Amino acid sequence: MLRLPPDDREVLWLYLLTRIGIWITAYCARWLFPADGNTRAPGPLLAPFQQWDWGHYLHIARDGYFPDGAGPWLTQWDNREAFFPGFPLLLRAVHVIVPDWTAAGLLISFVAGGVAVAALARIARLHLPGPDTGRRTVLFFLLSPCAVFLAVGYTEALFLALALPAWLAAQRRNWPLAATLTALATAVRISGLFLAAAIAVHFLLAAHRHWRALPWLALPTAPMALYAGYLHAHTGDWLAWKHAQERGWYRDFHAPWDAWSHTWTGAFGQTQTTGFAFMFQAELLALLAGLLLLAVLLKQRRWPEATYIGLTLWALGTSYWFMSIPRATLLWWPLWITLAAWSLRRPRINTLYLCLAAPLSTLLALTFLTGRWAG
Repeated sequence: MLRLPPDDREVLWLYLLTRIGIWITAYCARWLFPADGNTRAPGPLLAPFQQWDWGHYLHIARDGYFPDGAGPWLTQWDNREAFFPGFPLLLRAVHVIVPDWTAAGLLISFVAGGVAVAALARIARLHLPGPDTGRRTVLFFLLSPCAVFLAVGYTEALFLALALPAWLAAQRRNWPLAATLTALATAVRISGLFLAAAIAVHFLLAAHRHWRALPWLALPTAPMALYAGYLHAHTGDWLAWKHAQERGWYRDFHAPWDAWSHTWTGAFGQTQTTGFAFMFQAELLALLAGLLLLAVLLKQRRWPEATYIGLTLWALGTSYWFMSIPRATLLWWPLWITLAAWSLRRPRINTLYLCLAAPLSTLLALTFLTGRWAG
């Protein structure tokens, strides 16, 4: 029987407790915040988890990208090709065993999240040897403001379940394994290419490079090439996924200062409803946090991690306005390790973070679970 090390059991227990907290929050949301304030019955049990991007993943998994000849040439097209195929393919496979689509998506994220936190704790212990390092890093991660996205049918948990073990393999100079896991992560999110670039930098800086492993570093580009080829075969457009992002989410290129200006107007110019304006304020704060993290990584000469964060910020910070940056913080594992390191040196940071992050995490969980935009 497989027996996990005590450190892994500790972080997985912490993970389970926080999942229970989110499930309780979802249960309460059905009763306290119904769409109809006069209803006498709550919505379906899993309804709080069926929000926003989940519909796109469900439609892709159930119907494919271009059902019955539909596509971007239709006026009311939903731009589903903007979403990479990794998660929908796995969702379709799990649905064979779990008949309910939403439950299948939740199961994927639940299992993947457990893998992710175990890998995150191990990476943290490599950087910060100590008995409390892994648990504290995972605690900061699981109580982060957007942690609800790890518990729903979204791609964050699955991506991290592949990306963090890939990074751990790179730290151990296992380049074939790192490249293979990164390729799988790229099938889930475009962020996999940023991870591939970071691993390539790590390879070039390694003290003992095995040049025969170099071709492996090109493997993560294969899923992107295959997906682009698939889209071209159906639409005639090699960049159909990018053009779908532009049509549906205004992710066409703009200078960073223009993107900041547009987001600032959305946050404080009274051009948006208060809920959207608040989320645009969160976008601004998340970008500033990312820039601060990048500065810290550059100062510490952690070039691979700085490459990953820098590419992520460039991709998210050059659209018409900032979108999904708070949610992207979940993918910034150097952030949680850095916060844990600071808190170990200055214990008050631990208290400060927990007192601020816990209510924000609950607030954004309720925002998502009740159908409001949560970044």
